[in-house]
Amino acid sequence: MKTLIKKLASTLVAMPLAASLMMSAAQADKIRIALAETPSDELAAFFVALDRAKANGLDYEWTAFSDEELAIQAVLSGQMDIGFGTPYAAMQRSKAPIRIVFQLSKLKFFPVSSKKYSKLEDLDGEPILLHSRGGGTDSIANVIEDKIGIKFGERSYVPGSANRVVALISGQADATIIDLSNKNKLMKQAGDKFNVLPMFEVDASDEALFANLDWIKANENAVNIFVGALVSTWQDMAKDPTIIRRETDPDGPIGQLPAEILAELDGFYTDAVEGGLYDPNGGGVKAAKADMEWYSAAGQLEGDAMSLNIEDFWYLAPLDKALMK
Repeated sequence: MKTLIKKLASTLVAMPLAASLMMSAAQADKIRIALAETPSDELAAFFVALDRAKANGLDYEWTAFSDEELAIQAVLSGQMDIGFGTPYAAMQRSKAPIRIVFQLSKLKFFPVSSKKYSKLEDLDGEPILLHSRGGGTDSIANVIEDKIGIKFGERSYVPGSANRVVALISGQADATIIDLSNKNKLMKQAGDKFNVLPMFEVDASDEALFANLDWIKANENAVNIFVGALVSTWQDMAKDPTIIRRETDPDGPIGQLPAEILAELDGFYTDAVEGGLYDPNGGGVKAAKADMEWYSAAGQLEGDAMSLNIEDFWYLAPLDKALMK
């Protein structure tokens, strides 16, 4: 089992951009992956893909950072080679050529509330509980305001959908935005007390895999193996979600999770596939266009979505190659 290393912001070593780019361009003996969270049921499919990539010759190590921003900064600084997140703002303002190569999951989050509210319009002027300032749920709230024509009241931040569910159940909040798994758990546990508010369809990325373009090109074979393993896993999962539990290494980081979580893997991935959380083709141009629209509306990209160039944010060659097999 890989050793889980939690890194805090204060331990990140700032590196000059030139040094970062030199490291990025160097051929890597072992690729360094920056996770944006600790291993959980939501990462089980990713670790299955890693095991498949390892079987095809990929040598890697991973580090779990406490949030997405730290993972992004680790890749920007050259401490890590490839990372989790949707670093659109960082890509636009950074001189480093950061590019996305694979959409890991879509922004399938759900506004839920106490019975005080029955539709999104009812939340005009009302307080809402979100994950983090500038994060995915914050951007969802921004787009809801723009599309529905409302303005939320005070925004408070509590990381983790499960923790926001606790806040709802305890009466500390009346409205929040949570992920698919916790939405299902909440409605199963207390569906008579809460509403899932109708939400428009979203194809934009919640989590994506990104790296420095110089590093990608210098490590083309490793990246192709990695993306190919992700495509094969995502496509197999779309056909049979139980493959994730069956291929999970009992001695790996997911296999070491509590038995009650492992017992729910089939249900989690069945619900996730049915809910459209994963694109079996890795997103590609469709996801890139949706991201341009979404993150522009969310205020994380400057400029009109139609004026933005996909190639400035995505590098599609590894995914195109994997899909041709």
